[in-house]
Amino acid sequence: MVQRVWQGADERDDAPPRLSVRVAAVVGLVALLASLAAGHLVAGFTGPQSSPYLAVGNSAVDLSPAWLTDFAKNAFGTANKLVLLAGMAIVLALLALLAGVLSRRRPAGGIALIVGLGVVGMAAVLTRPEVSPLAVLAPLSSIAAGALVFGWLHRVALEGVADSAEAAFDTSRRRFVVSSLGVVAGAGVAATVGQWLTGPDVESSRRAVGGFLPLRRAPAIPAGADFAANGTPTLITANRDFYTIHTALVVPRLRAEEWELRLHGMVSRPLTLTFDQLRARPLVERTLTLACVSNPVGGDLISTANFIGVDLAELLDDAGVAPGAEQLFSTSHDGFTAGTLIDVVRERERGAMLAIGMNGEPLPVEHGFPVRMVVPGLYGFVSATKWLTDLEVTTWAEREAYWIPRGWAREAPVKTQSRIDAPGAGDTVESGTVLVAGTAWAPHTGIDSVQVRVDGGGWHRAELATEVSVDTWRMWRAEVEVPPDEHRISCRATDRAGVTQTGNPQPVTPDGATGWHTVTVTAR
Repeated sequence: MVQRVWQGADERDDAPPRLSVRVAAVVGLVALLASLAAGHLVAGFTGPQSSPYLAVGNSAVDLSPAWLTDFAKNAFGTANKLVLLAGMAIVLALLALLAGVLSRRRPAGGIALIVGLGVVGMAAVLTRPEVSPLAVLAPLSSIAAGALVFGWLHRVALEGVADSAEAAFDTSRRRFVVSSLGVVAGAGVAATVGQWLTGPDVESSRRAVGGFLPLRRAPAIPAGADFAANGTPTLITANRDFYTIHTALVVPRLRAEEWELRLHGMVSRPLTLTFDQLRARPLVERTLTLACVSNPVGGDLISTANFIGVDLAELLDDAGVAPGAEQLFSTSHDGFTAGTLIDVVRERERGAMLAIGMNGEPLPVEHGFPVRMVVPGLYGFVSATKWLTDLEVTTWAEREAYWIPRGWAREAPVKTQSRIDAPGAGDTVESGTVLVAGTAWAPHTGIDSVQVRVDGGGWHRAELATEVSVDTWRMWRAEVEVPPDEHRISCRATDRAGVTQTGNPQPVTPDGATGWHTVTVTAR
């Protein structure tokens, strides 16, 4: 009976040996694990972006149509990349099962499918902008490991089917099981070592950077700058809590000692700067609020920090911007690009920066270490390039940034917005006087007032926290009366330019969401 399960219950005694579907599936899955682990191990030496699995994922992100990207952001939020990787794993597992089923008698079909998947991985690796010529070794290793393990395990399994004697069959079966488990264990070790080797030791580079002594420090945060005791965020967001959004599946890991920035294009004096040369320039510290264009109404993809860095307008003046320049085209180490209106970047009062520090320490790796761009008042997708390696002064016609062909706007100032932080949606409150607290922002314009209303009634002016600067968010609070029942509480902000937050709902595409944040609470 065991032998029938091994070779398939429908097999005739005089038929050529054939694996059962279950055994063939095991062959395919184990070969897939070996293939992925080998590629990841070699990628530990050649760079994480050369891992075929990650390269395919990054290519999927880059090639996804706008509607699919929007769906993923809306449905999964910041977990969209994890969902992508999990989906890829499921698809690969199904293809591995198919490879096994196609090879119940001979391994050729399965090996061809495994090699085909490897070729796709190689194509993805070779089209990544940030990989070295040695990156091809990772997908080649993946192809070789997958094909070799598939052929070897298939032969071992088929020997068990061919052994008619029970004792010989048991020996062959044990050999297949032990071999499969050995490959799985080896794959686990290889993947772990590859992960350990991935990228340089960035944390030691961050420690070596040390502290900073800005020539111009940000003003001290005044008393009453937030209403955290009433449920708003603190004025300064801790680095660990600062929102993170990027297109890379794996965060680039660059050492400051090896970093270099090229500033070129429509300039009279092109520059190439090392980290030490950039740091040697006059450093400034600014308290800035950054917002993501993917932030829905009432969302939390907005944070504030003290950024330390180099004034970008001064750097551009040193390079000598030529007449006719329209955009500053920035490129990340991972290939992401953004286009920023050159006139905005060059505004002295704007305070655009090449940031190297955040809240008193070197930039965290996930926030762009060693250098990122920061431009107050603009959404990050047109201004906040992390892991910055290249700046080109050019025109809109010459260069098209990453998000433009995907349906997003070319210019994107942050919209005047507000949200309710407390009480939260669905909360139960005591009837009578209820304290409502929240946050408003209009970076580089400033908040003039916030109003609150209940159940579509009249608007009531809220108390504003002490202003830090027009470049930071501003907290507010207000008391409202709610009798026992279910109620809808809404808020809206007006900025210093006199623009009141619109109540017309608009999705995040193409240049940021609009609408009034509303929460429903129950008063008892």
